[in-house]
Amino acid sequence: MTFNYEKSNRYFALIAEGMEELGTQELETLGATDIKTGFRGIYFSAEPSALYRINYLSRLLTRILAPLMDFDCHSSNYLYKTAMNIPWTDLLGIEDTFRISANVSRSNITHSQYAALLIKDAIADTFMQKYDKRPNVERIDPDVCFHLHLDNNHATIYLDTSGGSLHRRGYRKISIKAPMQETLAAAIIQMSEWDGSHPLYDPMCGSGTLLAEAAMHYCQIPSGLFRKKYGLFFLPDFDQELWKATRAKADKEIRGLEKGLINGSDLSGEAIHAARSNLEAIPGAISIGLKKTRFKDISGLNNHTIVCNPPYGKRMGNADDTKALIKDLGDFLKQHCSGSQAYIFFGNRELIKSVGLRPSWKKPLKNGPLDGRLVKFDLY
Repeated sequence: MTFNYEKSNRYFALIAEGMEELGTQELETLGATDIKTGFRGIYFSAEPSALYRINYLSRLLTRILAPLMDFDCHSSNYLYKTAMNIPWTDLLGIEDTFRISANVSRSNITHSQYAALLIKDAIADTFMQKYDKRPNVERIDPDVCFHLHLDNNHATIYLDTSGGSLHRRGYRKISIKAPMQETLAAAIIQMSEWDGSHPLYDPMCGSGTLLAEAAMHYCQIPSGLFRKKYGLFFLPDFDQELWKATRAKADKEIRGLEKGLINGSDLSGEAIHAARSNLEAIPGAISIGLKKTRFKDISGLNNHTIVCNPPYGKRMGNADDTKALIKDLGDFLKQHCSGSQAYIFFGNRELIKSVGLRPSWKKPLKNGPLDGRLVKFDLY
């Protein structure tokens, strides 16, 4: 059987809402063609070398899905029977683990978990018929993931070439409350257009995600440098030598980080400890300066790019404390950061007016379920 992606070189990239334009630009830079935005993601075409490069280097995309088969589907019986036609033994072995996820809408089959169970049964029965043994399901860290998308009674079955969410870079060892997703932090760095021509500072660095993504961006470190497993290894046409060459070429582009170019601070000693632990694995990140201090005690951040994800909601306690903190931050930016640009992510959009500064722009960005805003302030 020839799978759909083999016929068309066509794939689907999942990306957080608000990042579609940036994701399209990134895909084009990495070699994708015929790029079109769809619901909750981006369709694109790519030769194998570009597919490998996108998985290894993308900072913004969440998953890259390869379509195996699509078909009209009006019943659970037909879904199971059609899934039995897929040569699952070409895609995983008996010793490999797998997971099925499903998304169902506007269809005769109404339960996503039931739909996923039907695909799981088709995989298990295929192996039992051929080997009298079957691979195991693993929900947390499977070797390969499959996804069913069923909309308006039309089904598409995908293999996840990323092998799990690409936002999990692998450098985060310690997490604190409400950490920022790595893909969101990468988007903020890109939207700031910071290029290393002047210093970057995060005065509320938390566990260091914005600092880590700034370092990886500047040092041209592949986002997949620490990842050991990819679902693309299970594609029947996977080219091991091309994959090695793609990684080697990207790794050669890594460059050092000058001391003093990236710095951060936080009031919490626990946060600074977490940031140090998370940054130590990143090549060159030993040059990032960290200190425990209140932002109000920083002497000044003139001619800097300032990035920040202030605490809000449960991280702060009551609403009045949060508003007071944001007002203090606005006063600090106004009085001590002349010539700088600040890019502040607000998980709670209502807090933007508490800053007391006129925004240059506001752009929607999501951090998990939070419908936040990234706001730019030019500080004269």
